[in-house]
Amino acid sequence: MKKTLLLTGATDGIGFETAKKLAADGHTLLLHGRNSAKLEQAKNALADAYPNAKFDTYLADLSDLSQVVTMAEQIKAKYSSIDVLINNAGVFKVPTAVTKEGYDVRFMVNTLAPYVLTKALLPSMEADSRVVNLSSAAQAPVNLEALRGRQELSDSAAYSQSKLAITMWSFLLAQTLGSDAPVLIAVNPASFLGSKMVKEAYGSEGKDLSIGADVLVDAALSDKFAEASGRYFDNDIGAFTQPHSDALDSSKNEALVMAMDEMLGKLGIHS
Repeated sequence: MKKTLLLTGATDGIGFETAKKLAADGHTLLLHGRNSAKLEQAKNALADAYPNAKFDTYLADLSDLSQVVTMAEQIKAKYSSIDVLINNAGVFKVPTAVTKEGYDVRFMVNTLAPYVLTKALLPSMEADSRVVNLSSAAQAPVNLEALRGRQELSDSAAYSQSKLAITMWSFLLAQTLGSDAPVLIAVNPASFLGSKMVKEAYGSEGKDLSIGADVLVDAALSDKFAEASGRYFDNDIGAFTQPHSDALDSSKNEALVMAMDEMLGKLGIHS
């Protein structure tokens, strides 16, 4: 059965590799990118290679949550239902680490933007729809003061905290929404894959991107993940496992989401 899937960060790295695998099966792909030229180039390359698939493009800078809201509204205006949302886009090292509002870009792109996008698209999703959130093996306790923009973090600290944070809200949302909501899964696609982000962060060529793309396709479509809501899949070991212990603590998850909602309120974003 052909699906309609929204994939963020689709212009390169794991995102583009995942898009190729999904396009090969003839699905309808809504491709997100933050650079219009790269987005058009990715769409054209995919359309040429996979004529049986359908493609649409959405431009948004995920560090600006108002653009995330606009993108969600554009998608809902055109598509009555979304089968799968893959929150793949992420950043590690950035030229400017702080947004104009004073928040760390890693938290905004890796944690808040997927949260806003997911909440906005939930009404367009069914109980058998799926939200696949990109976590990481790098997970560190979230400093809520840093999340609120009151403390600076190193690149690695901001990244690892942002990845635990997306895992935490995934768990809480799955628990809160219950069985009639889409399946919400947090996935570590594998450590040190050969993405641009890994090369910039570690100076390493990294492993084959297909390792990560394959697990994202499985998480999006395969029966293995159909009952996996509120779970964490670690592709380094190829199995469901426990994330950082903080994600298993409901009170910490609730405190995180409360802080996130507070931030969104200040930014005039209603999640």
